[in-house]
Amino acid sequence: MHSLAFRTELAALLGLLAAAGNLIGGYFVVRRDWSRKYLQYFLALGAGYMLAVAFVEVIPESVRLSGERALLYVLIGFFLVHLFEHTIAPHFHFGEETHNEEMSHHHARSTVLLGLGIHTFFDGVAIGAGFLVSTWLGVVIFVAVFLHKLPEGFTVASVVLASGMGKRNAMLAAGLLGAATLFGVLLTSALQGQLRYALPVSGGVTLYVAATDLLPEV
Repeated sequence: MHSLAFRTELAALLGLLAAAGNLIGGYFVVRRDWSRKYLQYFLALGAGYMLAVAFVEVIPESVRLSGERALLYVLIGFFLVHLFEHTIAPHFHFGEETHNEEMSHHHARSTVLLGLGIHTFFDGVAIGAGFLVSTWLGVVIFVAVFLHKLPEGFTVASVVLASGMGKRNAMLAAGLLGAATLFGVLLTSALQGQLRYALPVSGGVTLYVAATDLLPEV
């Protein structure tokens, strides 16, 4: 079994790779010379995989660590993302933004960026918490996160372009999402004593993203 120090370092490395996925997704929007069907493939594969990871790995492991109380934190994670994505950022959806008139206001663009920023922060929390449990769980969660990193970067860059801002700002927004992910990994690794909260909350976030963000878009 790998040492905790090794798993923490691996979590940071894979968190950096996940962050790069946001930049790649943003780059696809800026270039505009690739088929959008590939985004659909990532959305569909990511949705199914994330649901499996949440139900088969994350939630059972959370219950093992914290008992039935873990289910309350799963629920908190689920509704926390709902609050940020659909109350604070009501225009949020995965995929290409084509409603330029809705995104022309600074507030709309900022709320979508905030909603996605919270979402990507918990992507990092999930990766960090998984590696605190085991290398296997960390890698499984990383794959789940990475599969929807391209759609995340694609979405935020598309919103920025639809709001009338340039390609440079679109890539900057995608980079900010990546930074939020890496921050989530590092913070969770530093606060190892909070694993009993971080893991079930990230499980609820994973469920929400798969069931209400990715599946409807697919």
